[in-house]
Amino acid sequence: MNKAFASRGDTNEKETSFSQIGKGLWAFTAQGDPNSGVIIGDESVMIIEAQATPRIAKKVIEHVRRVTDKPISHLVLTHYHAVRVLGAAAYEAPQIIMSDTARAMVVERGKEDWESEFQRFPRLFVGHEDIPGLTWPTTTFRNAMTIYLGRRRVDIQHLGRAHTAGDAVVYVPDENVIFSGDIVEYHSACYCGDGHFVDWTGTLREIAKFGADAIMPGRGDALLGQEMVSKAIDSTHDFIASTYQPVAQVANRGGDLKEAFAACRDACDSKFSDYAIYEHCLPFNVSRAFDEARGINTPRIWTAQRDLEMWEALQG
Repeated sequence: MNKAFASRGDTNEKETSFSQIGKGLWAFTAQGDPNSGVIIGDESVMIIEAQATPRIAKKVIEHVRRVTDKPISHLVLTHYHAVRVLGAAAYEAPQIIMSDTARAMVVERGKEDWESEFQRFPRLFVGHEDIPGLTWPTTTFRNAMTIYLGRRRVDIQHLGRAHTAGDAVVYVPDENVIFSGDIVEYHSACYCGDGHFVDWTGTLREIAKFGADAIMPGRGDALLGQEMVSKAIDSTHDFIASTYQPVAQVANRGGDLKEAFAACRDACDSKFSDYAIYEHCLPFNVSRAFDEARGINTPRIWTAQRDLEMWEALQG
């Protein structure tokens, strides 16, 4: 293979930040690594996204303890991917929340995703030996649910398919702040290997309707102000469209996957090549876009073996 597989070559530790994005609202970010959110209520704390291992999750908890000593009562997982959920045990949260569809995806492909992502992101799985097993929610919802952390209301909604079929967003009305999961990214490539390109653009429009004053994306800096929120949504939309459209054009005229990969590079490299995990995501994104354009509605399950075969075919 000419290029290091996925993120195997990314061995440098990232600098973490813990920034306030509203009253009692915080974002743990790490230069393009997965983000985690914190919502402090009257008597307890909600965490959004668990990180990949309990050891990394403890870094989030260390930051939380600098701003509050309230117990962690809820953990929201916006989707099923291993880098987001396998650190859950560290929080000891009585309530772990996913959408119904996200839980179904753990059943269907959670084990395969764990093995696949472990192979792709070795640095993110430091302390993997402490993972007790797949993460299962205690509570699920179909379209929406509301949690009250004392008087603080938190709305958790499934607005449509995007990064996965079961994505959730978390909205805090009293501060008009959204935690978007990987539906929105900022200066980071979107991972689309399990995505739904056509639906994704509509889901972004639903997020835009909130007119949020701040947003914590799945990766990249937390953003303050409606102008920056709009910029993040718009740049994510551009990434999705710029990836899908050239691939679909190749697929629709009967071209092959290698041609589609070249067409996607022509459209995307000049705009996004400096984004975090861009080279990692590109082959997976093209493979899924090619499938969707050919009418394959449900993303095929990625396995460790399929990952390597696809990478060799496109990046080798």
